[in-house]
Amino acid sequence: MDRHMTNRLPILFILITVMIDAMGIGLIMPVMPKLIQQVEGGDIGNAAIWGGVLSTSFAMMQFLFSPLLGRLSDAFGRRPVLLVSLLVMAADYLVMAVAGSIWVLVAGRIVGGITAATHSTANAYMADISASKDKAANFGLIGAGFGVGFVFGPMLGGLLAEYGTRAPFYAAAALALTNALFGMVVLRETVTDATRRPFRLSGANPFSAFRSLSALNSTSGPVAPLLWVVFLYHLANVVYPAVWAYFTIARFGWSPGVIGISLAVYGVSMVVVQGGLIRPAIRMFGDRRTVIIGLGIEVIALALVALLSNGWLVMALIPISALGAIGLPALQGILSHAAPDDAQGELQGVLSSIASVSMIIGPILMTQVFALFTSDHAPFHLPGAPFLLASALMALGWAVFATCQRPQGRYA
Repeated sequence: MDRHMTNRLPILFILITVMIDAMGIGLIMPVMPKLIQQVEGGDIGNAAIWGGVLSTSFAMMQFLFSPLLGRLSDAFGRRPVLLVSLLVMAADYLVMAVAGSIWVLVAGRIVGGITAATHSTANAYMADISASKDKAANFGLIGAGFGVGFVFGPMLGGLLAEYGTRAPFYAAAALALTNALFGMVVLRETVTDATRRPFRLSGANPFSAFRSLSALNSTSGPVAPLLWVVFLYHLANVVYPAVWAYFTIARFGWSPGVIGISLAVYGVSMVVVQGGLIRPAIRMFGDRRTVIIGLGIEVIALALVALLSNGWLVMALIPISALGAIGLPALQGILSHAAPDDAQGELQGVLSSIASVSMIIGPILMTQVFALFTSDHAPFHLPGAPFLLASALMALGWAVFATCQRPQGRYA
């Protein structure tokens, strides 16, 4: 029993950490427009502009610091990186809770992006403690934890907003601090002298990390093309947070309440798929075929969302489209097998940076396409155009993966 708990409690800590990262964004989202107006003044349009600055600052910091934190965890251990980040995150939310100017909020989002860049270290820790056959399924658990945070963050933030615009920040700080204390008790270090990797600052920026992982091609299979597949997957899926609310209003006339229900259905569906279906899919199809099936489902679902004219059919399609989420954890498992044991943190840092890059450029791309095809000057009216673009990007990722050389050795 003790041994069982020793194995389970660190996994629980990792899942809670990822959930808090997701909740920390959604938790404060409902109050950000009003808070920005309080500290900066101006109308809602001005608040939206500053909201974009805050979001971009957060995503940019995640991109820049994910490989650095991954490298630090390879050199000094996963435990100190995760615990220190949570403690700094708690302090950052407290500072934002008392912020009196927009620049304090900007600084808070910059620090928040750095502390939330531990997704790479959390994935590396999960890779450390997972048997080879369990890696893809356990990465799916991390996705499920993120999905739980995605579902409950905005809901909790909306409830806490009844107590003032600062209340969600205090709640986020309390969550981060409580999890840090939990981690101090249950988290054991997984980096040993045999797997410890000397820290080099030159290899801790996202661009050099891409180059060093691409060098793995000569010994472990075609890593660089797989990184492009990961990028195309994330870029395509940015369409949901970027334009879903605008698209469903323009296409179906949905109210904010219905939009909220649809997001909850999406989040719950992702939790079910990533938490319960990854392991059976890997066991039945294997990593490679699971990726092909998952990406194929995504291609079809995105195209159907773009073209269907009945909103309730789209609502019913959400759980089916979520089945496509089996592909990414399987792809992460393949990449984890390709990387050596002393580069797991670096690998996960690069994967997190890829996701961050998509969050930097994806919203701009998708909202511009939406604006173009819903304007009076559009060649034809098509609110679903961003979803067609996302489907094309996903199809390109599917084609790249399908044509990759079948991997050898560890990357089988």
